[in-house]
Formats: sequence, structure tokens, C-alpha cells
Amino acid sequence: MKTINSVAITLFAFAVLVGCTPKMNFVNSTIAPAATGTINVKKDKNNNYKVTVNVSNLAESKKLSPAKETYLVWMEADGNSVKKLGQLAPRGKALKGELTATVVDKPNEVFVTAEDNPEIEYPAGDVILTTRK
Repeated sequence: MKTINSVAITLFAFAVLVGCTPKMNFVNSTIAPAATGTINVKKDKNNNYKVTVNVSNLAESKKLSPAKETYLVWMEADGNSVKKLGQLAPRGKALKGELTATVVDKPNEVFVTAEDNPEIEYPAGDVILTTRK
């Protein structure tokens, strides 16, 4: 009986921990159809959100048509304000890339655009990956 209780408590604790870490998936893109990725959002002890973006099979931005300089990751929160999270640079044979950012607001949507200039403040290029369905 003690073993069953221990297993039940462990499974409950695991479910609670997994429930605290929302995971979003990117929707397939027509511009880069092989690209896939996930976004993990975790609240920290300071009530900020740690956003981790992982992508794979994301073609080099210079190989897009038309060619672009870089990929940028953006998020949209409740107030519909768009915030740049940073630059994403896929590497290696699997063309994997990762970006981690800390933000104050919980993201409702995360998306990746191909841009000509990494210094821009608002998205202007094509949306390559998005969590919006």
C-alpha cells in the first residue's frame, strides 16, 4: 500500500510540475516547410517568464528567396504589444537554433521572422514560424 501511495504522490508532483511549464509548438510554415520548433515558458521566483525557443531544420536566412540577413524571435503578450526577444541563428547539420529570454509578461504568441536588419524594433519581414493557428 505504501508503494502505491508513493507512486501516486510522485505522479501527482510530476503532473503539477509539467503543468507549470506551458509548452507551445510552432505551426508549419509555407516559407520553410521543414522547420519545426517548440517554446517553453517557465515562471521564475521573481514573477518573470523565462522563454526558451528551440528550432530545427530552419534553413540559413541567406538561402531564403529573397535572401535575408537574420531570423528574429518576437512575442505578443496580453496588451497586444510586440516585443523582440532576440536573434536566432541555426547551426550544424540539423540547422538547430536556441534562444532564451526573460520577459515580464507571459507570451500569448511567439513568432520568428526573416529580416534584413537585426536592429529593427518591430517585425517587418516574412513570418517563418508562429504559434498562432
